[in-house]
Amino acid sequence: MTAPATIDDFVAAEELTTGDALMTARLARLTGETAPLPLLALAFAVRAVRHGSTCFDPRQDPEVPGLAWPDPRAWLDAVRSSRLGRVLLVEHDLLYLDRYRELEVALCDDLAARAAATPPALDEERLVADLDRLFPGADHLDQRAAAERAARVGTIVLTGGPGTGKTTTVAGVLAILQAQSLATLGRPLRVALTAPTGKAAARMREAVAATAARLDLTPDEREWLTALPASTMHRLLGWRHDNHTRFRHDRTRRLPHDVVVVDETSMASLENVARLLEALRPDTRLILVGDADQLASVEAGAVLHDVVAGWSDQHVVRLIRSHRFGAGIGRLAEAVRDGDADTAVALLTAGDPTIRLVDPARAQAELEGTLLPLARDLVAAGRAGDAATALRRLGGHRLLCAHRDGPTGATTWNDHVTAWLRPDVGYDDWYPGRPVLVTRNDAPLGVFNGDGGVVVARDGHVEVVLDGDPVRELATSRLPDVQTGYAMTIHRSQGSEFEHVTVLLPGPDSRAMTRELLYTAITRSVAAVTVIGTTEDIRTAIGRRVARSSGIAERLAARAAVR
Repeated sequence: MTAPATIDDFVAAEELTTGDALMTARLARLTGETAPLPLLALAFAVRAVRHGSTCFDPRQDPEVPGLAWPDPRAWLDAVRSSRLGRVLLVEHDLLYLDRYRELEVALCDDLAARAAATPPALDEERLVADLDRLFPGADHLDQRAAAERAARVGTIVLTGGPGTGKTTTVAGVLAILQAQSLATLGRPLRVALTAPTGKAAARMREAVAATAARLDLTPDEREWLTALPASTMHRLLGWRHDNHTRFRHDRTRRLPHDVVVVDETSMASLENVARLLEALRPDTRLILVGDADQLASVEAGAVLHDVVAGWSDQHVVRLIRSHRFGAGIGRLAEAVRDGDADTAVALLTAGDPTIRLVDPARAQAELEGTLLPLARDLVAAGRAGDAATALRRLGGHRLLCAHRDGPTGATTWNDHVTAWLRPDVGYDDWYPGRPVLVTRNDAPLGVFNGDGGVVVARDGHVEVVLDGDPVRELATSRLPDVQTGYAMTIHRSQGSEFEHVTVLLPGPDSRAMTRELLYTAITRSVAAVTVIGTTEDIRTAIGRRVARSSGIAERLAARAAVR
């Protein structure tokens, strides 16, 4: 019988990293464990978290040629009898680092407790009247049903693709609950709008305000909704500079709000959602909003996907009909989401000018023809000090890449555009018209990873104007780390939308290119999508799913079964 491969073998095969091995060695010293089989399991548990899972499933053999994979049952038994019990736990045949099991259990316990709570009392006559007013006619039946469900339960997940009416539903629910609060409590509702990133929070506030302008609201309701602030989850919970895993608000210091709405929940990590749940009062309403088919958090966890998969239908509402896309983009997004590669390829090659497939051999010409005119327009607006025009043009197109580095990476193509512009702008990094993306949070400054803007000329100097509500102007010296923003990674594009996106596929050998990544990229567009790749690339991406191991869906289902 062939002996299982070692940690060093898997490092040499690039399945484990040196960092995985070093972390395993450190934990081994803390526990006193020396046996190779439990330590190999620990190394793969560390790797699992790095890849976004909250646990390691030993049945998932990576099938590295020439390396023997341990028998899963014997492997689990070896871990159970090892000295790793303080740091590596076996549960439901999955292996957890202790911290991530603790977070999973806490999240599921809190959701189960909220599901078991008595539904909040409502003025039924007022509820029906407000639903009739805010969601009239046959075009709003799905949103009306979602809003009614959200009003009747204390915690709800509202999931659906772009343009399905999630924000309209949320704005309507908030107006309904505000009316209920004024009638029964005699005071306005205390609402927190929050999202995982500063960019997503800003877009959430803008979207709620824009929706308020369209709904049949009273002037007081519209003014109240429009004035609601939005913040990152970190800021809402109270970021602590002395402890990056804990917050000022927790089970002993609860948030004061009556309603908390989380947008772009798919981007939220397990830790952030668990910490939010523990900071909520039992009677605080919680509305989790997002697209469960999008990319999950860059950190560990796919919370929205897992909760939608495992929680009771009473607490999960799916909105399906999109009101945003043109017919072509909508059908393409649906085909990718549903794994229908034949339809996706047919749509991309049918000659529709709003959804195009471009051969990779023409990538240079295609991108130069698209990005260089955009860059020159930005330079002209930046030199004129016209921030509004520059920001509007910046929202007109974005190149989205699966990777940050490499030939098809965002950094490479940002460098290409900068090189094309050198005859016009010289070699100053802070040239007027340069689009920038913030890559590091600066909470005191109110600037967050993912914020975008453009450099503009101001009375003999330049400033960075950051998009958002409100638009902010900052000296270049005050900004944290930034990068040029003609191109960005698909991960970083979450929470954004553009008139036209170009998606640069890295080729079928890239394991980063998945169905979820392609779907996320396509749904960043409002009007047009250009995909640079082959039909083989499209089929490979659609056939490759993101596989994140987690026990959340099973835990939620088990808790529901014993109620």
